[in-house]
Amino acid sequence: MPPDHAAPPLDVDRILADPGVRIVVCCGAGGVGKTTTAAALALRAAERHGRRTVVLTIDPARRLAQSLGLTELDNTPRQVKGIEVEASGGELHAMMLDMKRTFDEVVLAHTDTDKAAEIFANPFYQAMSSTFAGTQEYMAMEKLGQLHAGGEWDLIVVDTPPSRSALDFLDAPARLARFLDGRMLRLLLAPARAGGRSMFSLVTASFGVFSRAVQKILGAQLLSDLSGFVAALDSMFGGFRQRAEQTYRVLQADETAFLLVAAPEPDAVREAAYFAGRLGAERMPLAGLVLNRVHEPAVPGLSAERSLTAARELDRDGGHPATAEVLRVHAAVAQQSARERRVAAMFTDAFPQVPVATVRAQPADVHDVDGLRTIGHAVAG
Repeated sequence: MPPDHAAPPLDVDRILADPGVRIVVCCGAGGVGKTTTAAALALRAAERHGRRTVVLTIDPARRLAQSLGLTELDNTPRQVKGIEVEASGGELHAMMLDMKRTFDEVVLAHTDTDKAAEIFANPFYQAMSSTFAGTQEYMAMEKLGQLHAGGEWDLIVVDTPPSRSALDFLDAPARLARFLDGRMLRLLLAPARAGGRSMFSLVTASFGVFSRAVQKILGAQLLSDLSGFVAALDSMFGGFRQRAEQTYRVLQADETAFLLVAAPEPDAVREAAYFAGRLGAERMPLAGLVLNRVHEPAVPGLSAERSLTAARELDRDGGHPATAEVLRVHAAVAQQSARERRVAAMFTDAFPQVPVATVRAQPADVHDVDGLRTIGHAVAG
């Protein structure tokens, strides 16, 4: 279903086959088939283009593992067996981000054993590494940076959380920098940098009534845990920021291709347009839009109006009720297709140079490798 103002076609195979493209990031609103699209692209890159590919999902749903025939996914890439790579020589691996395990791996890699044990035992670390807002997106950047820096993969396909969270994925380095440079963090670090004096003696001496109010609201134990956590991680903060900024620069480079995924629904298309604007502002390479679940009438030349008129005439003549019903179904699909064209134009009018690929609505949910091949073939067009 090309939009009324036709966008240039998206050449997905060119992207997947290009050895200069090492990262494909799929992003968009929830419920538009983003995880399926990411898996289908990764499968196609391995089977058709012979690339050693890993697909990383940040979505905790289990759809990716199920569609690839895996019982589960975790923080370590698992090879997908039974795919058709004999001729191409490619490989497909899949993994799901475990943010706490990734955080633990970072701590272990950049501190000694005793310091790591101190950090792991800290209650604030335990909370932050599991549930703290923004930790998932930052650790996604860490994991992507690890996969990229290792040089093991020809292609990394990233399935991001729903769109606004995916923006958090892009914002993680800046948010971390603001956190590290924040006034409260400097106050919390002050005791560790002041020769070991207790946090509260220093803060109370410096801030008097303010510190006592904070203690009353948050409790001395929480502040002590937080101070200990910040002090323990102090030596690591520079490395956190440096790696995040390096990954951010990789996302801006030509070796990365962002693909927006949307369904022809107003909210999903608005999210895609919002994200396209943001990518442009951040100078990140937007390769195109994949418009999923579109509807096309079987006979494009037969309008909904003519189809309904013919159905009414058959009803009036009292014959061929099955034919009349088929005509009504055709009219409904033609009307839906017209609505979807208008919705798609919300994006294509705003971003006329962005290539678009369309994927027809499937008769059933994709739940296996054959279904992923079908989607990959449709996206490639």
